[in-house]
Amino acid sequence: MSFKQPLKAGSIIATLDVGSSKVSCFIAQMTDDNGGFEIVGVGHQAAQGVKNGIITDIYQAEIAISNAVHVAEKMASKIIKGYPLRDIVLAVPATSSSSHYMDAHVQMMRQTVTENDVRRALAKAQIKAQKDDREIVHTIPVDYVLDGHKGIQSPYGMSGQVMDIDIHMLDADFSHLKHISQCTEQNHLDIVSLCSAPYAAGLAMLVEDEIELGSIVIDMGANITSYAVFQSGRLLYAGAVPVGGHHITSDIAHGLTATLADAERIKTLYGSALATISDEHEYIDVPMMGEQSGKGEQQVTRALLINIIQARLEETFEMVRQGLADSGVEAAQCRRVVLTGGGSLMPNVQDLAQRILSKQVRCSQTLKVKGLPDATSGPGFAVSMGLIKYYSERPHEMPMEIASYADSRSVVEKFKSWFKENW
Repeated sequence: MSFKQPLKAGSIIATLDVGSSKVSCFIAQMTDDNGGFEIVGVGHQAAQGVKNGIITDIYQAEIAISNAVHVAEKMASKIIKGYPLRDIVLAVPATSSSSHYMDAHVQMMRQTVTENDVRRALAKAQIKAQKDDREIVHTIPVDYVLDGHKGIQSPYGMSGQVMDIDIHMLDADFSHLKHISQCTEQNHLDIVSLCSAPYAAGLAMLVEDEIELGSIVIDMGANITSYAVFQSGRLLYAGAVPVGGHHITSDIAHGLTATLADAERIKTLYGSALATISDEHEYIDVPMMGEQSGKGEQQVTRALLINIIQARLEETFEMVRQGLADSGVEAAQCRRVVLTGGGSLMPNVQDLAQRILSKQVRCSQTLKVKGLPDATSGPGFAVSMGLIKYYSERPHEMPMEIASYADSRSVVEKFKSWFKENW
């Protein structure tokens, strides 16, 4: 389903992902009229003023966003002369969003189902679902019933009098969006679209068949592990648990009486999700907290380190499994899981996830996109890449597009107007 024409060659898309560990900005230019693009600008900065994806210090967050955007803009200006970054697609953290379902009922104006019939139904659902403290992020039709006939994936061109649509509505906390919009406004940026972060990660890292046949993407971030369920080319559910890589680092620091910096270094160099027999006989030097460098070191087995890591990862996957079970969607039918995010780089994490989730698991591959630097091609930048794919491929799921389809202005102009009126 597509309510508007694909972006034309030469069009620019800029994305902003404000995470707990980093802020990243990607700028892409469409290379053709069929969705092809190349990266022309990339900037990333250590996050400040953000915790669990939520703004905790607006001033510090503004600085981090400014630095990331400036680097991306400078890189893009070498290719697009005099390019000033203005419009951005923003990632919405799963901790501030929620998924729910609702039905829409519409009488057809004609016997044959048209785009206008679907739009009317979706627009009615959005009006019904809107709350003062929530902002709709995605409106995704999941299933259609035409004159009582169920299981219809695409009703266009079919004949009928009455149509019911099962709709996945994903909304977000208004106060969080208001805070981050304050940060972007201070940097002279306009938000033209929103996208759930785990949804974007899935669009970047899942192959077409995985999205169609059914898969779950788990994005293992610094303070958040988010997940999204895909089936029949659609997002069925998105959620998160407030646990991530920083919690593992903290566990190591407490368990080994080390500083957070040393714990992070030890985790990176010697960490694993599963221990082997040989790990009982391999020793790691751990600097004593408060001692000068090179003095007061203790030795611990690598097995002890891995047991600390494994315990936290097991808890994380158990929480994800429970979240999926509580979601109400048929996630059990999705037999495949794809791990992404920085945490997916942990050795043997695939095997541990497979054991806990009882599904086929693979780790995401390196992003291969023209113009993308190697340093930002890892799974930690999946959300930034997915935002580009979302904006260029799925405008029909954007509530602004649905609500304002009769407006003759351009899509970008309508988006800007929407956000200014509502925020």
